[in-house]
Amino acid sequence: MRIFPGLSALFFTLFRKILFLWVRTDVMGAKREQLGLDPDKPVCYVLQYSSLSSRLVLEQEILRAGLPSSQTQLPVPNGPRRSFFFLYQRAGGLFRRRHSPALTPRIKQVTALALNDSSLDIQIVPVTLFWGRSPDKEKSLFKLLLSDTWSVAGRLQKLLIILVHGRNTYVQFGQPISIQHVINEVRDNDERATRKLARILRTHFRRVRQAVLGPDLSHRRTLVASLVRTPAVKEAIRETARDKDLPPEKVRAKALKYADEIAASMSVVTIRIMEVVLSWLWNRIYNGIAINNIEVAQDVAKDNAVVYVPCHRSHIDYLLLSYVLYRNGLMPPHIAAGINLNMPIVGPILRRSGAFFMRRSFKDNPLYATVFNEYMHVMFSRGYSVEYFVEGGRSRTGRMLQPRAGMLAMTVRSYLRDHRKPIVFVPVYIGYEKVMEGRSYLGELRGKKKQKENIFSLAKAAKKLRNSFGRVAVNFGSPIELSAILDQARPQWREEAYDSDYRPRWLNSAVETLSDKVAVNINAAVAVNPIGILATVLLSAQRLAMDERLLIRLMNEFCDLIKTAPYSENVTFPEGSGRDWVNYGEEMGLISRYSQDLGDIIALEGNNAILMTYYRNNIQHLFALPALIACLFENFASLNRERLVFLASAIYPYIKSELFLKYDDEEVDPVIERWIGVLVERNLLVLEGDRVCRPADGTEAALRLRHLSHFIIQTLERYHISIAILRKYGSGKISAKELEEQSTQMAQRMSILFGLNAPEFFDKMLFRNFIANLRKNDILTADENDLLCYTEGLDEVAEDARLVLNIEMRQAIQQVTMLGA
Repeated sequence: MRIFPGLSALFFTLFRKILFLWVRTDVMGAKREQLGLDPDKPVCYVLQYSSLSSRLVLEQEILRAGLPSSQTQLPVPNGPRRSFFFLYQRAGGLFRRRHSPALTPRIKQVTALALNDSSLDIQIVPVTLFWGRSPDKEKSLFKLLLSDTWSVAGRLQKLLIILVHGRNTYVQFGQPISIQHVINEVRDNDERATRKLARILRTHFRRVRQAVLGPDLSHRRTLVASLVRTPAVKEAIRETARDKDLPPEKVRAKALKYADEIAASMSVVTIRIMEVVLSWLWNRIYNGIAINNIEVAQDVAKDNAVVYVPCHRSHIDYLLLSYVLYRNGLMPPHIAAGINLNMPIVGPILRRSGAFFMRRSFKDNPLYATVFNEYMHVMFSRGYSVEYFVEGGRSRTGRMLQPRAGMLAMTVRSYLRDHRKPIVFVPVYIGYEKVMEGRSYLGELRGKKKQKENIFSLAKAAKKLRNSFGRVAVNFGSPIELSAILDQARPQWREEAYDSDYRPRWLNSAVETLSDKVAVNINAAVAVNPIGILATVLLSAQRLAMDERLLIRLMNEFCDLIKTAPYSENVTFPEGSGRDWVNYGEEMGLISRYSQDLGDIIALEGNNAILMTYYRNNIQHLFALPALIACLFENFASLNRERLVFLASAIYPYIKSELFLKYDDEEVDPVIERWIGVLVERNLLVLEGDRVCRPADGTEAALRLRHLSHFIIQTLERYHISIAILRKYGSGKISAKELEEQSTQMAQRMSILFGLNAPEFFDKMLFRNFIANLRKNDILTADENDLLCYTEGLDEVAEDARLVLNIEMRQAIQQVTMLGA
């Protein structure tokens, strides 16, 4: 009798090897450490639908991962012949009408075994398999025949699917489920226990399919036409026709044109081609992609509409995030792209990769604004994942830019209209060791006009593919539930009625809270890399040059400093040590070495000296508080501890706003106290009773403290420039715009006089933000002529700023303001 099981195993192995002559798989979650299986408990795998091909793939991947076989008998008394089961089996035959799938007898058998023996705890491992990963499209014959979608494929269809998509097969192992934990509350009823286990598995498979395939997609032409039929767009067409005295048919045609200009046309074929192209591209220009905390996105995508909100450093961001998501089993998002990217050749490729295009401003075109709002509402209400950049444009300084709330406001208003599908924001930090557009950013910061994207600039960029841009990190931050933000802003929001035009008074405050939270969570997921540490330390040297041995010690010291008191659990750090990082920076062509008998000197020169400020700014917020404390000892040998905390907390709100630090103003005092303790432990400060002292002059500890203070001191110098100009003119004598312009001019002068080598030192946006914060904190107000008025509080801010500046800088600022007068 044993000949038949032997033949069965032989044929099974033969079929598996034949199948894998064609099939190629991408597998997630199959490693033992990822599954966390208990070796003392039996393992049983479960697939959703009965299929020989699925069994063959399952066993192949189990063998590759070194997991217990699915083809052996389940190691329990009277266990089934195989250590797997299908959740559903098809009712019907090849030529008979197929009915809804029914539960298989084996799930009932496994459940009964666990019910009869409470000590028997079987680990159920759900395994989801996709032959290709095509989202569903209505009215698509291609889909009906050749795509593995939400529907259950028949035998002929499955054969065609394997032939067409077999080389793009995706397998995902889920976390093991304890069967005793599932049936514990229904032990008295076999049927209820089976139904409960089936319901949990069914929910798991649905959530995985939702995350991997995304929701069903409408055909693009149908979607575009439906936008123009919405009540909001119809009303906008009527108003535009009336205001501009145009025929409604002409305005309607314009609305259709807008919808066609905006809408994405996601193509699975394009996505797969792009995956191959981008795999080649990343290997060509990068030394690797480090992906951290991807589990956040994989988890929230199962039950929510996800909005990915990455920082914006490079045009590569668009492609990189979609690639990372797709390679990790998630459907690429629909991406908000500037209309400037809708150029020949590139535009159609991006549109088919999921990009939808938006104009820079909607202000003077209410019809366009309405069409775009309705398109976004369709995206969110149907559960699509969406990606947009809250900064609006790429950061030219390496810092997080002030968020532009437009897209966030659209998202919130859409959710207020229809909140059946929860929306979760997933912040993403993308960190480059060498940003591709670095040289053009330098030109723009020096005042050069931003070049318009075109096909010729793309051809120029292609030349850079011969260069190496180091490694890139993609870090996923802590998710933000939109409902939680709204609960905080307006607890009764669910009970109120909203439409496309309604904007409640509390909405602006909620959007502002959300935008700040997004920026803070992006920064809290920063990737510290060797170039960032190297830039931070070298730029703190007065002549941008340092003995190699000292540089190595300082890099190790300051990297350990932020590891000792980690800013966030999502921050990642580089491997290796200071010596490795110096060698790496030299390989990247970012630093220069001068050989000396007394020890080599490492220096920054020319454009590299300016470019490295970009990489320093990527991680500056991590050092903000310890560097601020160090700055307060620039002019004082010691300070009363209470006074030290007071001064640091008084300056903190302005640094927080510029660098998007996570601590609220009211809770920062204990954090400052903790940092004082860390600096004392590391001998950077000395505690004498209730006074905190800097180390003795001439010691290495004093040198380290001085370098630390230089990590943030330029920010404080900018603040002093604005305050000095304001006080020179007096209260009610200068407007915010004039103050911003004069601050920028003086900062530019200071950068030349003191060789600061940092174009962002005179970045107009930073001065604008500081002035806005002075007004927000009621230090400044505007009179009826829009001139800035101030109270005695400004003198206190000026005094606090003066304490941290060296005498040369203070005198230079004072001299320039006197000459200006």
